[in-house]
Amino acid sequence: MGFVDIVTVLGGVALFLFGMSVMGDSLKKVAGSKMEMILYKLSGNTIKGILLGTGVTAVIQSSSATSVMTVGFVNSGMMKTKQAIGIILGAVLGTSVTGWVLSLNSIGGASGISDYFSTAVLTGIVALTGILIRMFSKRTHTKNIGGILLGFAVLMYGMSIMSDAVSPLKEDPGFINLLTSFSNPALGVLVGIVFTSAIQSASAAVGILQALSLTGVIHFYEAFPIILGIGIGASVPVMLSAIGAGTNGKRTAFAYLLIDVLGAIICGGLFYGLNAIFHFPIMDPANGISTMNVVSIALVNTLYRLATVIILSPALGLLEKAVCAIFKDEKDTTSEREDMDRLEERFLTHPTLAINQSRNVIVSMSEKALDSVKCAVSARRDHNKSDLKKVYELEAVLDRYEDKLGTYLYKVTTADLTKEQSKDVSKYLRVLSDFERISDHARNIGEAVEEINDKKIAFSGSAEHELSVLEDAVCEITGITIEAFANGDVQHAMKVDPLEEVINNLCDSLKAAHIERVSRRECTLENGFVFNDLLIDYERIADHCANVAVDVIESGDDEIHGHEYHKSTEYKDTDLYKTYLAGYQSKYSIE
Repeated sequence: MGFVDIVTVLGGVALFLFGMSVMGDSLKKVAGSKMEMILYKLSGNTIKGILLGTGVTAVIQSSSATSVMTVGFVNSGMMKTKQAIGIILGAVLGTSVTGWVLSLNSIGGASGISDYFSTAVLTGIVALTGILIRMFSKRTHTKNIGGILLGFAVLMYGMSIMSDAVSPLKEDPGFINLLTSFSNPALGVLVGIVFTSAIQSASAAVGILQALSLTGVIHFYEAFPIILGIGIGASVPVMLSAIGAGTNGKRTAFAYLLIDVLGAIICGGLFYGLNAIFHFPIMDPANGISTMNVVSIALVNTLYRLATVIILSPALGLLEKAVCAIFKDEKDTTSEREDMDRLEERFLTHPTLAINQSRNVIVSMSEKALDSVKCAVSARRDHNKSDLKKVYELEAVLDRYEDKLGTYLYKVTTADLTKEQSKDVSKYLRVLSDFERISDHARNIGEAVEEINDKKIAFSGSAEHELSVLEDAVCEITGITIEAFANGDVQHAMKVDPLEEVINNLCDSLKAAHIERVSRRECTLENGFVFNDLLIDYERIADHCANVAVDVIESGDDEIHGHEYHKSTEYKDTDLYKTYLAGYQSKYSIE
């Protein structure tokens, strides 16, 4: 085999891998966000998990991609380890579908009408159809279908180039001698592992083996151990993806390796053990049935993987215990750590998941913002040092949330987002900023409390009463806002604007009342400065709550659309608004 032949084979491999990548990526785009969400939502039991893992892997043409996605689910707390193992078992089986697709390369005929159904003709038709769709279609979805067809055509063309280039090998003594060395199963398994680890695709490795089988010199005893090794080698990209993952993510990635290793040991051990007793004809190179072709390699690959699934599926509980024993639970299980684990880098290529996880983390962030307000109010009323300390801690925590979430959401924007997804990302960037600012104002209140304690400032009875009423209103508006955001409750969000108006009026009234007390010398000027600072921060908290409420209303399908609500005074003229306003005015009266 000369230099030209080697370059031709490598070119065929390159086209083959590129075609597989294009076809897989286009399949993912056509499936949209449905595949990952179906995988997440419907993997409730073992059978469902296996079936879904098989189906999704067959669609996206990559067991590694399915497994990496599953590692992300588990690492982010969206899925249990046992569920993930079921999906991985399905992915192990689903990846064998590609071999059957590549078997189309064997279609052909000697002459006549069969020429019209040859691989070359079918590949040409598919390529022509794909490029026409890509050139003339205006819809993105249709263009992606064209991408699938073009990827398939490139894949098949690369397969044909490889097949033609390696055909001289059937007469190459060196190549034949190399193959006979694979009669040692351990060496064949090792070759399969190393080769698949290098190209990081079990489907591609099987495809290249199928191309070599067209030489007519590949026998079962040579192909079978390589197929076993290919299964183990496919776990390498999944294991690499678990670097930096949490304990559960590492467990899931290791489960993939464990399944492939156990499958190879059990299936290989059973087969070679039985062969030692019964001497299967398929292991005899002198027997014609031992020669492998494209279809027989696809069949052996599928049967081996199916056997692995059947043998190991009843032992899911044992597999879970094994990986849990290897990777112990971490002691650091703080809510902040759990939330940060949800922001999985693996989900950035799956925007629906990334945006959904971001929302969940923002909800957790909002609850901490509410805690910071309540602690600030408690510290102001009771001069409680532990509450004051918690206010400062929560403000630092929310700063980290804003930084991490903001960075993550900006990364999400680099993906191919729908109009609705882009709108959601923009909304969440605004909302997380509002929640972080709420904690900033809670910290300001804490600093005012420190000043009150250091200077031993005491407010009059009437000032204390007025502040207490205002603080109750601020705690309620913060709680209503966070509940409305967490549940996407438009009707609940409609309560925020009337309450904000009441709080604004309260702040104006309290400022005026305090000025009168200062003029009557019931309060000092120094007291007035601190009092005014508190009013400003309480009013700002209500303003940020109103911002969040607008975003909730804009996202809903209420009769009063968010845009109209935000841009006009129509809502304030409604009976609903007036009812809420009157109720809050009565509830938070300082008279």
